[in-house]
Amino acid sequence: MSESLRLTPEELRWTLDISTLPFATTDELEPLDEILGQDRGVEALRFGIGVRRPGFNILVTGAPGSGRMDAVKKVLALAVQGGKVPGDLCYLNNFKDPEAPILVRLGQGQGARLKKSMQGLVDELRKEVPKLFESPEYLARKNEINEAYEKKTASFFMNLEKQVKEAGFALVTFQGRQGQPPEVMPVVDGEPTPVLKLEQMVDKGRFPRDEFERIKAKHSEIKSEIDSIFLQVRQLQKEIQEKNRQADKTMFSNLADDLIAPLREDFACEELNEYFQHMIDNMVENIAIFFAQEQPPHMPVGDPFEQYTVNVLVDNSEQQGPPVIIEEYPTYRNLFGSIERIVDRSGVWRTDFSRIKAGSFVRANGGYLVLNLLDAIMEPGVWQSLKRALKSRKMEIQTYDPFYLFTTSSMKPEPIEMDIKVIVLADTYMYHLLQHYDDDVPKIFKVRADFDTTMDNTGEAVSQFARFVRARCAEHGLRPFDRTAVAALVEEAVRMGGRQEKMAATFPKLTDLLMEAEYFAQQAGRDMVERDDVAQAVEARIHRSSLIEEKIQDMIDRGSIMIDTDGAKVGQINGLAVYSMGDIMFGKPSRITVATSMGKAGIINIEREADLSGSTHNKGVLILGGYLRKMFAQDKPLAMSASIAFEQSYSGVDGDSASSTEMYALLSSLSGVPIKQGVAVTGSVNQNGEVQAIGGVNHKIEGFFACCKARGLNGEQGVIIPKANVKDLMLKPEVVDAVRGGTFHIWSVGTIEQGIEILTGKKAGIRKKDGSYPKGTIYALVDERLKNLAQAMAQFGKDDNNKKD
Repeated sequence: MSESLRLTPEELRWTLDISTLPFATTDELEPLDEILGQDRGVEALRFGIGVRRPGFNILVTGAPGSGRMDAVKKVLALAVQGGKVPGDLCYLNNFKDPEAPILVRLGQGQGARLKKSMQGLVDELRKEVPKLFESPEYLARKNEINEAYEKKTASFFMNLEKQVKEAGFALVTFQGRQGQPPEVMPVVDGEPTPVLKLEQMVDKGRFPRDEFERIKAKHSEIKSEIDSIFLQVRQLQKEIQEKNRQADKTMFSNLADDLIAPLREDFACEELNEYFQHMIDNMVENIAIFFAQEQPPHMPVGDPFEQYTVNVLVDNSEQQGPPVIIEEYPTYRNLFGSIERIVDRSGVWRTDFSRIKAGSFVRANGGYLVLNLLDAIMEPGVWQSLKRALKSRKMEIQTYDPFYLFTTSSMKPEPIEMDIKVIVLADTYMYHLLQHYDDDVPKIFKVRADFDTTMDNTGEAVSQFARFVRARCAEHGLRPFDRTAVAALVEEAVRMGGRQEKMAATFPKLTDLLMEAEYFAQQAGRDMVERDDVAQAVEARIHRSSLIEEKIQDMIDRGSIMIDTDGAKVGQINGLAVYSMGDIMFGKPSRITVATSMGKAGIINIEREADLSGSTHNKGVLILGGYLRKMFAQDKPLAMSASIAFEQSYSGVDGDSASSTEMYALLSSLSGVPIKQGVAVTGSVNQNGEVQAIGGVNHKIEGFFACCKARGLNGEQGVIIPKANVKDLMLKPEVVDAVRGGTFHIWSVGTIEQGIEILTGKKAGIRKKDGSYPKGTIYALVDERLKNLAQAMAQFGKDDNNKKD
């Protein structure tokens, strides 16, 4: 039977017939301009991009290296062609409420033009306003108003002075009291005399009291008259000042209106018209800034004209279509912007509308934003803010810095209406976690684009792969690949895919391999890359990462790790394990031993007892008991204790790929028939004795082959694999050559019976109708041993009871 189960060299590796490649070198091909091997993901991407509805954002899932980002870039590049370019966004000062800046939406490129125009307007006003208030027209108008005031004031004082003089009084003005009413004094003996002094004279009898009383009453009357007149003068002053201010405002407004008129026509916008009017009113109120060297005390510290600038938040003047932004560093600041603050000359933190900065989320408005999910989740505040913005379709720029003590700002910019498509890249595990724990994800990411790591190995796929190689050569300036090199690359892609019917779709990794192969062609001085260059690149890649593999092999070679590759032993077998070190996988054998005895413990998993066994391995061991019960415990109990151990295993065991191996060792221990140590085994088993597929079959075979090769191939060595794994074989050429030369063998089995016959050279045995097995077969020996153990157990129990009696 072993001959019929032995695999031929042709079954061990899929090879590409180079005669099917209709080119000599890749220079003859058209570069591939489409996305290779990801039809499902690309179709979902195009669907998600095409649906312009709320919530139809896209989660791109798949393993890193599956070309997700390249696919997104290519699909977006096609999607934005001929698309509408979004307009510009600007923030302007709100003169009524500076803490609530005004958002203005303008056409493409108009934001920068508005900023330049506003700067020109302010510069023109700063130059023309001083000239305006020095013009003859202004001075004449000012003099006319002042002369009218002076005439009216002079008339008031002339009448007052005449009235005072006729009453025998005089007006006396003291220095240092300008703007204050003059003092009224009675004239006594031709001299103005203060009323207080006159009262003292009356007390001394030097002036008649009745005359004093008359003068005093008249003094009070005149003083009231003077106060009334001065009130009228002050009111007149206010009126004149108001007239002057109105005149200034009128002249300034006329000038400003003339200068702003072109802006009103150029930027036909209701919001801007209202803003221009508020700006002129503010300038009138603070007209002193156009003259003073020092700014007015009530103005903010800094440039007083900064409040009239334009903060161009988003400038799309250079855009040819909808923006596509790939945010590789999605911190809160980079993604959502911020409101910057500065310390002014007085040491106070301050900010204003001009300090509002846009992040990539706002800059991508009207287009597409691409980011990595893990980066967004790791950054504080980013994921929650992103969800909030996508649900509300609004963005309010705020400062967020969880590591800074003072982060709040009273400024509340006007929110921005968002029309954006967000594409988030995530691995499959993160996607399922989000779906489970975050209820918002299905609402705001309604489309999933799932990218595979493999594609079907078809003739069309091979042709497209060759064109892919041509495209990468053109992109990176590589030497052309001849068809033998392309065939080698395809075969390596099939090996990376893990099945003969599949090819790897991890194109970034394949692109790296192209550049590495081209390097070896350059070192050899060839004008094109050949098969040997690709093979050398593959071997060099393995060699760079194989230090641990070599150290383990060295330990096997010198006997530190005990592995037998010839002879036969009872209850001992070579299992195969795969070691994954991130950038490399390799297989190595591991000795498995079984010891059986009379008892009731059943199958003891020593790894489990030592807390070194994973749950999947535990399950595999438990299945062994089920198979034994089915095959040998139909007419008797299993009165057996069997311990199974992975020898020299100290770091834990998991997976069920050794369960068939353990079953073979258990059958050997029970039957007493030795197992060939030159044959290693891999495969899981079910309770029916069917051998099931496992992973890493190529690495496992190659690992045992390396051990046998190091000790010398004798033609009796080989590996037993599950029949279901035959289509997964893509072994190294040296293993295939060894099989072809008869120095190494590979068998595929579908049942435990087939495997035990290869390992022992004896028939397994088929159960008869009476439940027994043919004499001399493995199963007959096992059945006999289990029967003896059961009888001995029963007799032992009787003897023990008799002793107690």
